[in-house]
Amino acid sequence: MLQTRQDALRERFDLQRSAFEAQPFPDLGVRKDRLTRLLALTEKHEADICSAIDADFGGRSTHETRLAELFVVRAGIRHALAHMRGWMRERRVATSLPFLPGRNRLVPQPLGVIGIVSPWNYPFQLGVAPATAALAAGNRVLIKPSELTPGFSALLADLFGRYFAPDEASVVTGDAEMGKAFVSLPFDHLLFTGSTAVGRQVAMAAAANLTPVTLELGGKSPAIFDPSCDLDAAVSSVAYGKLLNAGQTCIAPDYLLVPKGQAEVVAAKLATAVARLYPTLRDNPDYTSIISDRHHQRLRDMIAEARDAGADIVEVNPAGENFDATRKMPPTLVRNANPNLRLMREEIFGPVLLILEYTGIDDAIDHVNRADRPLALYWFGRDAGNRQRILRETIAGGVTINDCMLHLVQENQPFGGVGASGMGAYHGEWGFRTFSKEKPVFLQSKLSAGGLLRPPYGKTFERLYRLLNLIT
Repeated sequence: MLQTRQDALRERFDLQRSAFEAQPFPDLGVRKDRLTRLLALTEKHEADICSAIDADFGGRSTHETRLAELFVVRAGIRHALAHMRGWMRERRVATSLPFLPGRNRLVPQPLGVIGIVSPWNYPFQLGVAPATAALAAGNRVLIKPSELTPGFSALLADLFGRYFAPDEASVVTGDAEMGKAFVSLPFDHLLFTGSTAVGRQVAMAAAANLTPVTLELGGKSPAIFDPSCDLDAAVSSVAYGKLLNAGQTCIAPDYLLVPKGQAEVVAAKLATAVARLYPTLRDNPDYTSIISDRHHQRLRDMIAEARDAGADIVEVNPAGENFDATRKMPPTLVRNANPNLRLMREEIFGPVLLILEYTGIDDAIDHVNRADRPLALYWFGRDAGNRQRILRETIAGGVTINDCMLHLVQENQPFGGVGASGMGAYHGEWGFRTFSKEKPVFLQSKLSAGGLLRPPYGKTFERLYRLLNLIT
């Protein structure tokens, strides 16, 4: 059965490859038509998409799906529709003096068939946003969504089947074995969003075909409270950023660095801010469940290990509810954690926030730099000098100052990781360029004197060679 599905996958890939070869450079009208259909898919099926994701999670905030997935995708499609003509245009590039009157041009050319492996935490946004960029660049697209959201994945496959021909854009579903077969195909570019561990495996599989990859991974993203920050505003931002999608967000704050002596005060303020956002939890439709029993148990085990090691654990449960027989997990604050704990070493990816103290700006910078480079970094404060030091002396995929997550939704900025948090970027024009080959072209002039530099060499060559060295 698996072999049959893998054969069907290969047939779908070959179909798209043949279609691309027949139309290797779709014009603006074709690309706009595809994006317009993608926008219609997004606008006309919002309720179905929200319902399917809610069912897969066992409780996912519809408002968060609409804001963090549908709104973000629609904004990206509209941005591409508005700017695609300019992105497609051949660009003039300066020509060095010795090669005049020849001319340089840069031609953005579609790559071919793009593979997209999307995760479960934002299954619509993280599948369709890169597809937007790939289609804008003139490519064909295959998407493999996560097996942890089977209802949504089936819906997405059905919707793409209704709005696109199979040789344009298509969704293939299946388990982890199907995922391995997918990333082993000779795509012209492969984009993967998920964990760092799986990202390494994807990169190795792609390397066998010399397939270029964009890896959107994660890691332990810090939020830093400077002594100069507005503490109440900062706490409010972190509480929201951490608990969006119950912390199951690749750019969620993973741990909080606060000035020495402030951890207890910050924890109390966070508990108050959480209660303001979610006065109840168990049956509150605004508060999302953990995606699966396995991930729920993983988080429970990490908290239990920290408690057994003597860390201070505070569960924020404003209504005193019981969470048995659910995958809802109360927001949990952890202080005084041992550096060897899993919570300190692994990406948390849930509603658990570490609060750590630092002694000064040097200590905060050193703490960030001792670990793998994070996907996101957040800094709160008014001290321009400290802000500049954080920006210059730490490396992260992206930064938001005095808030959380908002660098992600800037279509005029690239989004991507660095080091263990990923490679490459997309969004807006950066997505278009990721899925294009920017082909350099040199147009020779009839007035070129280049022939004088060809054999047989002699005095003319020597004179011209000396002249070239003088003018370059």
